[in-house]
Amino acid sequence: MTVLRSALFMLLYVCSTLLLGVLYLPLLLAPQRIVVAGTKIWLAVLRWLARYVAGVTYRVEGWENLPQGPVIIAAKHQSAYDTFLFHGLLEDPVYVLKRELFRIPFVGWYMKAAGMIGIDRSAGAQALRMMLKACGEALAEGRQIIIFPEGTRVAVGESRPYHPGVAALAARLPDVPVIPVALNSGPLWGRKSFLKHPGTVTVRFLPPMETGLDKRRFLDTLKTRIDEAVAALPSPEGPGR
Repeated sequence: MTVLRSALFMLLYVCSTLLLGVLYLPLLLAPQRIVVAGTKIWLAVLRWLARYVAGVTYRVEGWENLPQGPVIIAAKHQSAYDTFLFHGLLEDPVYVLKRELFRIPFVGWYMKAAGMIGIDRSAGAQALRMMLKACGEALAEGRQIIIFPEGTRVAVGESRPYHPGVAALAARLPDVPVIPVALNSGPLWGRKSFLKHPGTVTVRFLPPMETGLDKRRFLDTLKTRIDEAVAALPSPEGPGR
């Protein structure tokens, strides 16, 4: 049953992406807010397919730790599910991602038009400066920054060093809260797996990070808090696993 549901999800995912990708082409000439509204509908369709076709649902804990307005979300990243989850949780999220993703037909075009922040990882210090500038502008507009400190999807049980970008953001914008987020989508939606196993992903917003920490201590504290919170989350696996 999981194989069939996964295959149906992928079929509907591809069909809906092609259909909306074509229908939305005029939005590429529209103001950014219109593109964002269209993108939220698109991603809501994907969450609906994940829930009712693949059986992957989510629950949120720690809402009280999430302030209104501009905020920096530093989240665990275990699967592709995380990339369309936050549009269902936040008013106007902006993902920090690798610039190569903008080259993906349809998907990449709309990510760029919606104001997602693409980073050229080969540009070194210049990439960091550009990211800080773009994030500052998005936050000034009242948007929410989503950054995955590990820089990529990381398999369950594995860990990677955190990139310094989130610490640089915290230092540059000390008045903007940095909210660590633990989640456990990996067991259901494997990093390189075709199968989508039914179950419930837990998303836990943790209390804001302290301000005034130096870069090394900030990253170490952030990593420890997220790793410990992920380890404490309930199993996402549903019946039959």
